[in-house]
Amino acid sequence: MRLSEYEQDMLSGKHGWPRQFGMDQIVKVGNFFDAEDCVEVAQVHLMADTESLGEDGVVFLEKLAGHPPEERAVKVPTVTDPRGIDFEHYKELGQSDRMADLERRAIDAFREMGVMMTDTCINYQTIMPPVLGEHLAFGDTGSSIYANSVQGARTNFQGGPSALASALTGRAPRYGFHLEEYRRGRKIFKVDHQPRDFADWGALGGVIGRQMESYWDVPVVELDVLHRRPTSDELKHFGAALASYGSTALFHMVGVTPEAFDGRVALVDAPETMGVIGTSDINAFIEAYWPQDDVVDVVVFAAPQLSLMEISEVADLLDGQQINEKVALIATVSPEVKTAADRMGVTAKIEGAGGMLLQGVCFYQMCAREIGEAKGWKRLLTNSAKLVNIIGGYGYEPVLASLECCVESAIQGRLVR
Repeated sequence: MRLSEYEQDMLSGKHGWPRQFGMDQIVKVGNFFDAEDCVEVAQVHLMADTESLGEDGVVFLEKLAGHPPEERAVKVPTVTDPRGIDFEHYKELGQSDRMADLERRAIDAFREMGVMMTDTCINYQTIMPPVLGEHLAFGDTGSSIYANSVQGARTNFQGGPSALASALTGRAPRYGFHLEEYRRGRKIFKVDHQPRDFADWGALGGVIGRQMESYWDVPVVELDVLHRRPTSDELKHFGAALASYGSTALFHMVGVTPEAFDGRVALVDAPETMGVIGTSDINAFIEAYWPQDDVVDVVVFAAPQLSLMEISEVADLLDGQQINEKVALIATVSPEVKTAADRMGVTAKIEGAGGMLLQGVCFYQMCAREIGEAKGWKRLLTNSAKLVNIIGGYGYEPVLASLECCVESAIQGRLVR
């Protein structure tokens, strides 16, 4: 890789070991992907929950944080993905004090480095939305695909060590979706279905995602029956599911996303035209997750965290109702949305009905298997296709349904179609 004088100085250790670690990581990743040089990034979104970090990962963060401020402080605004502990509720969920102590240590180390503990996967909605053409170093798949596609910014999926390296240096290797040629559409999908709710939008993302064959596949989505432009939350659920099922970091939606807004989409020389996706495909995707019985243990609204509009809808449906004692209901939001929910009475409605509103966490990043074992939860109902795709690996039996169906099932104590 071709490095600037400043980048070479960081690599040689002239600016301290933390930045040397960062540049070494960037060069290794860049060489693997044949990057010619680095790109300066405007902001970093860092995934580093303690379930992934473990004790050794936290010790490494503490080692970085132990260096002088001029060596350890992040170079660009750096925000965090959801954490693994809500300190107000972790004991109710069966999480241990050991888990909480490890979380506190990680948070202390991040703060010493100047990382902003935003604890959200919807940073693009609530913190600092990226802008067209801006280079980023984002980790969360849902955040990355939204920034790339809906906002027209530029990032690859950057795992925890890679994103941390970008935070310490202000750089990322210039490859992949930082480059024009990798942002061209490769597969064209015609959609003959108007999604009805968030679960539908997620199912559409899942149907397309299952047809992706490579990280480099970029789908172009033509919504033939689009009656209105999708909202930010609808695109959020679509993109999160597409990224989860397809390991996909970018999509173009004709007439909606900025790089396909006027209908002219940059394509590779021989794009592949895929089959038409219709209502039967969406229904079949959802139906495949439905069981024969009506048992439900826990209803979860998470992955991605809910916007203020989403959580307000949940609260309105629960207002004056009571969740059945056989079922638990959990919703996760960012700390900023939680503050607004408290102020507007949204939290009171949810908790008054017997639900739990968690802040700064996402369910599958909270040692979900241990929670399920502690609480005896097996059947999980959600309106998030992304969560459905992930949570089976933690020992749950997931069911995908609309938000209204999820709330009504929690009230009735059984799966309600």
